[in-house]
Parts: sequence; structure tokens; C-alpha cells
Amino acid sequence: MPPSGLSDVAQASSLLRLRTIAGWKPALLSILVLVTSSLASAATVPVSAADPAIRYEGRFDTTQADAPVVIWQGSRITVGFEGDSLALNFDAAKGQVFFDATIDGTTTRVDLREGQPPVGATFTGLGAGRHTLTLFKRSEAAAGTVVFRGVTLGDGATVHATPAPAYALRMLFFGDSITVGANNEDGIEDQWDDRSTHNNAKSYARLTADAFAADYRNIAVSGMGICEGYVPFPAKDIWDRVYPAPDSPRADLTAWIPDIVFVNYGENDDSFTKKDERPFPSAFAAEYVALVRSMRAAWPQARIVILRGGMFGGSESPRLRGPWDAAVEELERGDARIAHFAFAHWTPHHPRAADHKIMAVALIAWLRTSGFCR
Repeated sequence: MPPSGLSDVAQASSLLRLRTIAGWKPALLSILVLVTSSLASAATVPVSAADPAIRYEGRFDTTQADAPVVIWQGSRITVGFEGDSLALNFDAAKGQVFFDATIDGTTTRVDLREGQPPVGATFTGLGAGRHTLTLFKRSEAAAGTVVFRGVTLGDGATVHATPAPAYALRMLFFGDSITVGANNEDGIEDQWDDRSTHNNAKSYARLTADAFAADYRNIAVSGMGICEGYVPFPAKDIWDRVYPAPDSPRADLTAWIPDIVFVNYGENDDSFTKKDERPFPSAFAAEYVALVRSMRAAWPQARIVILRGGMFGGSESPRLRGPWDAAVEELERGDARIAHFAFAHWTPHHPRAADHKIMAVALIAWLRTSGFCR
């Protein structure tokens, strides 16, 4: 679902502006520069984002090795370093970007807003010895992107490679605002002006991946549908792109191959057409089947789970459930590596963090008892 009160034209204009300056046109990186963090000490050690000791997990724009663009929610950057201090360096923040920064088990938030200096990007008093920093992008791709320029350490300090996590699985989630985790730290009302309360780290997707010690990717866009939604393009135009825009370069789908793909669409096809008193999209089932078969062609061995629910439309709307059932029946016919799961728990507004926990518990239990996650 999109920010309430925005016209379709305003939404489209905002998204088109974001995708134009989001960062996949390298010339813009030298034009639009955000003031970066700096340490108080005059003697510092800059470390390039291209340093091989820095680990990246997610779908990034790596056109420039020393200036990767952080795009999708759930993307992670890990830096091992020594010394008492560290500053994160960023360029060209567009829209709003929020990270969880975890150093040695303590997590704080890094705020990056277009045209403003970073907040929370400098760390001091860490103590001597080795430390590990992990950045987790909380906010969704369509809300904002930023160029990562590496880190600055105290005088004489160095970075060091950290052991890669021992993941048991690779999980990839596609969907809309529910899968993004939109509004999950809001109060009673959904709000879209401040994206710091839209936290993918507390989404059912991240919680599910963590339960299985899975390497995690999240390619979801608020407002997106299979046929229609609150953004001016359907899921089939975005799922394999570097940025959330149809004219973005295609991602290399062979660079990271998922074991399980989760697909959760339909809420916006229902609510977007319903608000205009129009029929549910007649092509929904056929388009859903085509989308999932495109994913199957990209990852022939992956297990695929078609999800439904989390809000009213996905859980309760008969307009959606009939076509969704038809799509699932067609997809599961002859493909034993495709299954489906419907969330029983739903909310009239976007799910909050507590709701995401309930959803994750249900999905985790189904994955374990069904044998689909072995």
C-alpha cells in the first residue's frame, strides 16, 4: 500500500525522480555529493569501499567498485577493523535511507536523508583491539538509495577480513509493503513521511530467514502488484532488476542462487482496483503464473513458496482468493518444488512488528513440518 493521500501522478513522479537519481548513472555520483562523516582526530586512515576486506551481501549496483550503491532492504555490509573509532562515509543519498549498525553486538541507527549530513555514522570509544561492524539496510529500495564510500579509521588502524557466515540456506523474498516491513514500527496509524519506522529487520521475511540461519535477500516494493498497484509498473518489470525501476539494468541472477524463493503479491491488485470500484484484474492468475515461471527458469532447482496474506485483501478478499487459488493450482501442477502457504493472521492496517512475529512463527512452523525447508 502507498502513502495515503498521494495521487497516482504524484506517486509516479516521485518514483521516477528517485530512479533517475538513484545512482545507476555514474555521472551523477560526482555531481551530487553528501557531506560525509569524519572523525574528530586529525590523524585518520581512509579505507576504500573497494577494499577486499569489506563484505557485501545483497543486490548492489557495483558499476563503480569504490562506490557501490546500496539499494535493497536487507542489504548488508560487514567490516572487520581495529582501533577505538570508525566513521562511515557516504555519497549521494537520495530520499531516506536508514541502517542498523551493529558493532560487537550493540546496534544503533544510522540516518541518511537527502541534502542533510549523516546522523549516527561516527563511532568512538570502542576500545582497543578488533571489532566487527555490520550495516543492515532497514528502509526499502523505493524510499531511497545511497553510495557507500568506505570507512575512516583512527591513526594506524586497519581493516581485516571477517569469516563468512556459515549459512545453512539461501532465502529470497519477493513482495510488496508487507514483505518490506512497511509501517511496522508505526503507532496506531500508518505513516509514510518518515521511513525510519519502516524496518525490514523486523519483517516476517527477515525473521524467517534468521530462524533457518539463511542468507537473506529481499526484493520487495511497497504498492506493487501483479497487474495493478500503487506504483506505475508490475512485479514482472522489477523482480530481476538492479534498481526498483523497469529501465534499470538487469541483475546477474547467477551471482547468487537461492535455495528457497518466497513470492507474496496480490494485496495491491485488490485494494488499488477496489478503491476505484473497478473489477479485480482479469489477467491476475495468468500473470502470476508467468512471473513465477520466469523465476523458475532463472533458478531451476530452487523451491518456490507462493504466499498470501498479512492484510485484509490477501486474507479475506474473495476477489483475490479465487484468482490466487487458480494461479497456485496451475503452478503446483507438475512442479513438486512449488508449494503455497496462506497466513491466517492479518491486520486492517500494515502489520506491526508484533504481527510480523506472529506471521513468521506460522511460516517457520509450516516450513519445518512440511519438510519444504530441509
